[in-house]
Amino acid sequence: MRLKDKVSIITGSARGIGQATAFKFGREGAKVVVCDLTPELIEETVATIRANGGEAIGCLVDVRDMHSIRRMVDEVLSTFGRIDVLVNNAGIVKDAQLKNMTDDQFDLVIDINLKGVYNCTRAVVDTMLQQQSGVILSTSSIVGLYGNFGQTNYAATKGAVISMTKTWAKELGRKGIRANAICPGFIGTTILNSMPERVLRAMEEKVPLGRLGKPEEIADAFAFLASDEASYINGIVLEVGGGVTI
Repeated sequence: MRLKDKVSIITGSARGIGQATAFKFGREGAKVVVCDLTPELIEETVATIRANGGEAIGCLVDVRDMHSIRRMVDEVLSTFGRIDVLVNNAGIVKDAQLKNMTDDQFDLVIDINLKGVYNCTRAVVDTMLQQQSGVILSTSSIVGLYGNFGQTNYAATKGAVISMTKTWAKELGRKGIRANAICPGFIGTTILNSMPERVLRAMEEKVPLGRLGKPEEIADAFAFLASDEASYINGIVLEVGGGVTI
């Protein structure tokens, strides 16, 4: 088990990529902290991890709210005594062309996708510094690298996550803490459920592998970067998109 006994906090982990990552980490022996906003989904995810032989606890966390984040960190430390991995995965989309985007749409995506990553990382970094070890992983996007029509707010946050990741890699590397980001491409999660079939087919046609990615394929990449097998990987931005940006 490549993540045996690593205490791993995963935000937005009751569905989609985050849930797949929680399941993967549980199978790899991590002590998983499932963080999300929906109690029922948190409980279901924790129960599934435990049913498959893993160890997990659930925490109700709003990444915009430092009080809820600090409560979660305190619970993790009182339960496990350390924090080895943080996966910043919580995120939303509120798409619109620039001329139609409202301030509320822009601000909400910034608060969750960008400020939320800062909030969670700030809340765990002191513990990691005391340990002289830790891994900070964040979900960016190919949109953060190349932009995308109708996603001014989302692209801005995902580009900023990359910049923060590289900054943390420089600041914290000598303290034994690694920071890396993953840029998923077109991944088949519930976020795509509202899209017309023709749009989904067009997305698939853009990918050299000819299909959408699976949440589990992003989870596999996170598990590798969280493990000691990636001990000399720091500050990278890993595209997991089937070659869509070639």
